[in-house]
Amino acid sequence: MSQSKKQIGRILLQQRALTPDQLERALNEGGGRLASRLADAGTISDVAALKALSEQHGIPGIDLGQVCIRLEDLELLPREIAEKHLILPVLVREDRLFIAVANPRERQVLDELEFVTGKKAYPYVALETSLTKVIHEAYTRKARGEAFYIGPRCPAEVLKKYGLESVEQADSIPPNQASIPPPDETFSPLTAPGVVVDDQVGKVSRTDEIEDKDFGETSRELSVVALMPTEGPDSSPVAALPGAKTVLIIDDEADIRKMLKRLLTSHGYRVIEADRGLMALRLVKEQAPDLIILDAMLPEVHGFDIARRIKGSARYGHIPIIMISAVYRGWRYAEDLKQSCGVDFYLEKPFRIADVLRAVEVALSHGPPPNEVARDGSSQEAERCLEAGVHAYQAGKMEDAIAHLKRGLTFDPLAYRLHFHLGLLYGKQGQVYEAIGELETAVDINARHFPAVKNLAILYQKAGFRNKAAEMWERALKLAPDDPTRQTIKQHLLNLL
Repeated sequence: MSQSKKQIGRILLQQRALTPDQLERALNEGGGRLASRLADAGTISDVAALKALSEQHGIPGIDLGQVCIRLEDLELLPREIAEKHLILPVLVREDRLFIAVANPRERQVLDELEFVTGKKAYPYVALETSLTKVIHEAYTRKARGEAFYIGPRCPAEVLKKYGLESVEQADSIPPNQASIPPPDETFSPLTAPGVVVDDQVGKVSRTDEIEDKDFGETSRELSVVALMPTEGPDSSPVAALPGAKTVLIIDDEADIRKMLKRLLTSHGYRVIEADRGLMALRLVKEQAPDLIILDAMLPEVHGFDIARRIKGSARYGHIPIIMISAVYRGWRYAEDLKQSCGVDFYLEKPFRIADVLRAVEVALSHGPPPNEVARDGSSQEAERCLEAGVHAYQAGKMEDAIAHLKRGLTFDPLAYRLHFHLGLLYGKQGQVYEAIGELETAVDINARHFPAVKNLAILYQKAGFRNKAAEMWERALKLAPDDPTRQTIKQHLLNLL
């Protein structure tokens, strides 16, 4: 018997979803995924099967009978890939994808989706048979020019989010007029029908809330990167002529960095290096490079995400970015890269040395970067936005507080305290995924900020991501400021694991 079947069988027995005799008969029959097959046979309910899968994989389950899918969103994923890998987008937001999957351990397609769309993917495990049917039906409807796929048990409140009153009305709407729920209508496992989490995570998540004391100090410099990891390539600038331009090379391939470094130093540039995303963000803040050569696929943070953070900033947006990548051989190629990420040049690997030099020279010839006074002004404005946001929150003006913090991020997107406080405000409002996104960024920038790590663990619990919550609690345990806090975190881990 496979380890996977043993695990799901144990979970089903613990949840009393079936008896030992039923489990033994099911295992002897063979074929298919166990929980899905038991639900198909009527041995256990769909909810029981999804709870078991949720516990097994550490992510929420989703009942596809209750979803409403805007078929235009399926443009993100070709049908053949959806059918081959049993994966389906069920909701697309500005920066997030909510994905139904049969096997959450198959990360490659999810990684490719994140890579080509620049959106964060949140997987939900679905019953295999149900997912197979919905993929077929949804893509067939899309091919017929319909706008929506609506599950047979889709609640009225879900239809209303799309401005629909009935299934019949959905069938009459052209695809280009299909609406998407407004931004303030958040997709949350706390309220969304059809989302199932395992019982233990549900119990633990109800015991924790974001506290006012977590808002902490605002007087410290808001974008200090404390004790970031330094292992990796030497990031000290190579000696060059006075006044030489500094180029930051970000690539996880040592041979590529070595070749580019030799090329650029021989032409009089000062070169610094990073082999992963978080180190790159730190060096952008610490070294203020004149130009960045950025690999698209990096450990920790994708190059696309780094480019968007930098180019969306008043403080760093002037820095030219040359993005490089291997010829993309996946199922979808990233289009409109310059428009979506703001990069100045895109070069495919293998590239020619002459093309690199030309791109560097052209990018640096577009004009001088802002002077130190301008950069300092951006930092001070970000500080003022942080203080204004916290004061607005303390005065009970939540929307004003969020607006101040978001404005601050336009000046300095690498200011972890802005992301941290914005994440807390979203968490207070119950906007779980918005809060997770901001706290993930804060932790990316400053991995040793205990309140950010702790609250990210709380939010992962609320979203039903058991494994991610446990990972964050383990990190928080190492950063805990005192013994009582450590004991509380250990209890959280015991409850989750």
